[in-house]
Amino acid sequence: MIKAVIFDLDGVLADTAECHYKAWLEIAGKLGIKFDREKNHLLRGVSRRESILILIEGQIELTEDEILRFMDKKNNIYVKLVEKTGKKLLLPGAIEFLRKLKEAGMKLGLASSSRNARKILKLTGLDKGFFDVVVDGNDIKNTKPDPEIFLTAAEKLNVGPSECLVVEDAPAGIEAAKRAGMATFGIGAAELGECDTRALSIAETDPGKLIGLIFP
Repeated sequence: MIKAVIFDLDGVLADTAECHYKAWLEIAGKLGIKFDREKNHLLRGVSRRESILILIEGQIELTEDEILRFMDKKNNIYVKLVEKTGKKLLLPGAIEFLRKLKEAGMKLGLASSSRNARKILKLTGLDKGFFDVVVDGNDIKNTKPDPEIFLTAAEKLNVGPSECLVVEDAPAGIEAAKRAGMATFGIGAAELGECDTRALSIAETDPGKLIGLIFP
């Protein structure tokens, strides 16, 4: 039986995608390399370091110091963009969805590879007691598709992997959840691989129906 639902943040509960895209686009401009939305899709759900390696692949080479410097530059640009956007980052239906699951007695966890996850939670109001556990990029050594982040969340929630349902919008996240031995709920129209259940968005998902899947 599913006892806990573990959520990714970006693209599931908060719409930070455009902020990420604009930040990486600015970095690409500084580096004098090509970058578009198609390539941006490859960066979803992976770490900042992995993202910059994908960004420059086949175009230029950077030293380790340069990689670290541009990682910091990207993060600074991104943080300014999300702070400017504020509560508008919150996706429609997110709070009601979480509230219904809490009312049904579910344990809720957040597992985001972003080191800015807690800032996003505060900006959107998602820090108001919805999550029993928050695990972000500051708490782990290995990013998705490694299952570490989901296994860490499950351990903190005091539930087994088979008792968890993961809500994700990125292929790396779905793969990580599967490797952790957890059920998967894919969000969005993008190719995610095989999921146990899917929906276009949280807003288009009836919490009651999801609860029905959890408690058949």
